[in-house]
Amino acid sequence: MEAIILAGGKAERLGDAAEGRPKALVPVAGRPLAAHQVALLAGAGVSRILVSCAAGQEELFASELASLGPEIVPVGEPEPLGRGGGLRLAAAARRETGPIYAINGDELFDLDPGDLLDAHNAAAGVAATITVAPLKSHLGVVDLEADDTVSGFREAPILPFWVNTGLYVLDDEAIERLPERGDHEATTFPELASEGRLRGFRHRGLWLTVNTPKDLRRAQEYVEANPRRFPSLG
Repeated sequence: MEAIILAGGKAERLGDAAEGRPKALVPVAGRPLAAHQVALLAGAGVSRILVSCAAGQEELFASELASLGPEIVPVGEPEPLGRGGGLRLAAAARRETGPIYAINGDELFDLDPGDLLDAHNAAAGVAATITVAPLKSHLGVVDLEADDTVSGFREAPILPFWVNTGLYVLDDEAIERLPERGDHEATTFPELASEGRLRGFRHRGLWLTVNTPKDLRRAQEYVEANPRRFPSLG
């Protein structure tokens, strides 16, 4: 089993907290963010990981993610291709056909990727399966009755929607339909959805995206408080 980590993020919103490193290599609990992803994928039987990164960063990713088990194969983009283009370029370095994991390089999860793969394989005629999580409001909400009476308040409630978390299983057809440039979430996935070829895998556990210094602090605190959930710390 192979996987792709999309690690082209520049960490611009992290500012000084990134210490000049690519976002996927920003330390969380003493290990690069992507190292936690490598360990998670390794636990699901992944033996080879393609890292889509900016050209010139290949050696940095290879050294930072070594010794975690899987073979690390950095694939440098000669120019920015967008997330879909980065996936397509990295996928060209596969050794095998069939399903492959793909994950954004700035996400943390506590799920078993094997469960995602099982759900994908169990669905007939599906080209890709995306992990989705409940949408939690970042604001408190006011409950209004029909006559505009305020009946209560709820702080950051779960909304009746699902969000794409950036962890997928892609089959050969989905890979073939990735754009050479641009974002697969604006092209490939909507096209597959319109054809009934895209499946969602519901995940209600941990999902953290590291974009800002606040996100980084939250991730740091969570990982330090729950080290057993992160095999990279073992």
